[in-house]
Amino acid sequence: MSRTPSRSSPAVVSGASSQPQPQPQRRSPRAADGPSIAGVAEQAGVSVATVSRVLNGHENVRPATRDRVLAAIDASGYRVNELARNLRTAESRLLLTMVPDFGNPFYAEIVRGIDSVARRHGYFMLLCDTGADPGRERSYFDMLRRRRADGAICLDPATIQQALGEASQALPWVACCEFDPQMGVPYVGIDNYRAAGDAVRHLLTRGHRRIGLINSDIDYLYARQRQQGYLDALSDAGIAPDPRWRMNLNSLDYEAGASAAAGLMLQPDAPSAIFAVSDTLAIGVIHGLRSVGKRVPDDVAVAGFDDISLAAQIDPPLTTIAQPMRELGETAARLLLQRLANPQANVPGVLLPHRLVIRGSA
Repeated sequence: MSRTPSRSSPAVVSGASSQPQPQPQRRSPRAADGPSIAGVAEQAGVSVATVSRVLNGHENVRPATRDRVLAAIDASGYRVNELARNLRTAESRLLLTMVPDFGNPFYAEIVRGIDSVARRHGYFMLLCDTGADPGRERSYFDMLRRRRADGAICLDPATIQQALGEASQALPWVACCEFDPQMGVPYVGIDNYRAAGDAVRHLLTRGHRRIGLINSDIDYLYARQRQQGYLDALSDAGIAPDPRWRMNLNSLDYEAGASAAAGLMLQPDAPSAIFAVSDTLAIGVIHGLRSVGKRVPDDVAVAGFDDISLAAQIDPPLTTIAQPMRELGETAARLLLQRLANPQANVPGVLLPHRLVIRGSA
């Protein structure tokens, strides 16, 4: 066992000089911290302000200059102290994206669009599964109140958005896909009424008169709008809509669509065509029709809504209304960034174009 020398008997090192030994040099705090922003600026041949603009995602930097700065950052190993920057600026650089159902592939491409714009502007995106639950939604909005996040994009039902909007008009958030123009909150979506009418009119041109509707929960504004588009398209064609042809579901999954389609086929005058308000429902409808011996489109035509990637891969490929999903997400993110840049600005709502994609199912 080694013994520690006492203070009165200092240890003697053989051959040691009586001259004072040089002390090890301390590294400067900057060297310990790593490369500085000034060093990055010098390496890139730009000002510190330009490096700062690149790091903060400002757009007023020429692409060639931005590339040069990013290359210098990578080469030097410079890392932003996010905590220090956030304390200085009162920014979290975090955007919330609230989605009611992670299982629906419709949301995946929208989220990618949001994330791509957020990253280009120096923000991170936190994906929040609300389950269309107002309580969970409010907990995420509390993050905004406490400045744990800078802004939010909400894809949840209008009933939840209305409750939040009444209590949170000052909070920076944007409604995407599901929106109420009367709330005074920036929004992006499509004209659901007109799009549903286009789908029904296509079925009418194919000679169908008995057209069923498999719809979502009418708590969703889009479900009410698509239902009204369906009803008016039939009325304009001189067809009195039969309430027995309409079904409202509280789920958009495949099994719900299959069960609803099988139920419609039990009616004496069953529909010869079905319009489903989402592709997940419509794909389920096709499987449900097959389960009761119906062929698509020979016995029953099927049209969907969204144009998710699976819609073109099933047999038969699905006729559907295509939403610009990626662009919806990108636009929502840009609207939110506009609101963050100028909270007093009047950020408008945006309606993006839809299109009818005709395939083998109708």
